[in-house]
Amino acid sequence: MKVLQKADPEIAEIILAEQQRQADTLELIASENHVSGPVLVALGSILTDKYAEGYPGKRYYCGNTNIDSVETICIERAKKLFGAEHANVQPHCGTSANLAVYMACLKPGDKIMGMELAHGGHLSHGMRLNVSGLFYNTSTYGVDPKTERLDMGQVRKLVLEQRPALLIAGASAYPRIIDFEAFGQIAREAGCLLMADIAHIAGLVAAGVHPSPLPHATFVTTTNHKTLRGPRGGVILCTSEWAKRIDAAVFPGLQGGPLEHVIAAKAVAFCEAMKPEFKQYAAAIIANAKALADELLARQWRLVSGGTDNHMLMIDLRTRRPDLTGHQAAGWLAAAGIITNKNSIPFDQRKPMHTSGIRMGTPAVTTRGMGPAEMKAVADWIDKVLSSDGDQAVIDEVSKQVLEMCRQFPIPNNPTCADIE
Repeated sequence: MKVLQKADPEIAEIILAEQQRQADTLELIASENHVSGPVLVALGSILTDKYAEGYPGKRYYCGNTNIDSVETICIERAKKLFGAEHANVQPHCGTSANLAVYMACLKPGDKIMGMELAHGGHLSHGMRLNVSGLFYNTSTYGVDPKTERLDMGQVRKLVLEQRPALLIAGASAYPRIIDFEAFGQIAREAGCLLMADIAHIAGLVAAGVHPSPLPHATFVTTTNHKTLRGPRGGVILCTSEWAKRIDAAVFPGLQGGPLEHVIAAKAVAFCEAMKPEFKQYAAAIIANAKALADELLARQWRLVSGGTDNHMLMIDLRTRRPDLTGHQAAGWLAAAGIITNKNSIPFDQRKPMHTSGIRMGTPAVTTRGMGPAEMKAVADWIDKVLSSDGDQAVIDEVSKQVLEMCRQFPIPNNPTCADIE
């Protein structure tokens, strides 16, 4: 860090400020986590210098012997971790991974079918303003209005009616188990391909605490930076018959040179995820989410679908605070040091920039070593802040208590800029 402070004190100051912000707040955004020191070291390594268009053994540039070794290790670890026949670790993000699958198996104008965005789906599953919705004909399925859960009988009916070329299973805001086996059966009956997007739950799947989409799905896409606790980026897993088309879709179809420093960090994260303690960590994520959900329910906050089976939960603010928007609620909580995000809930009448809900998750606080006892305190603070009408005195008092907990549970192994001098 001293090198950066000398070379560019302005950027160094901002990085230090962000490090302090993370240390002093409770990260409850379901899609965020704290990576380990080893992951950061790989991410900040000299591998960023190398141009490596192509794949191991088939590069367009010389000097890639070490790069080939890194990427090969990453590929093999991804395959082993998830039990996949083929892995491509070059996608820059989850959306890039999804688009590569579409490019590999579809033609522009073909129909894709995924979960309705407003019900918990993802924008890359066919949102009209996303490239997935611009290049492909889209249709959706949603949750049951009474249970706010997927009704697989209804999903089957819609798929057989719409006959998509590609069915997508996966979500960005769905707090329940996804039945990948049922999705696989529906896809086979409809004669379509199945892609499972496990960006949120990849760490849970890898640890065996959530059902795996393999072997039910032909394609599985994921990010690395949520429950998997790795660097930002994407991965595609697929059956061997699709390997060449997937690889060609990533490069040269969608991307140029891969980010090999990120791929090295992915490999480190996969190595960490293979250790017994990671399985304990993943189980603790779910236990903490359930504990937080139970405590919020006890305080009369309604949760979407009534609770959670995974790492996330969503509060429906309308039952206790019908005039409170998710935008306001997330802002009050952030001021108190509790970081969440506003989120639409199924059948929400408010616009996406306001929303009637807030989404939260437990991967990051679990990384810090917090458990059910701490989740009880967090639920109490959330309740106090959301019940306060934004009262600054309440927010200030909660903020002090949050800071005290953060001091008790520091972010482990958290060097700044990999502490490279």
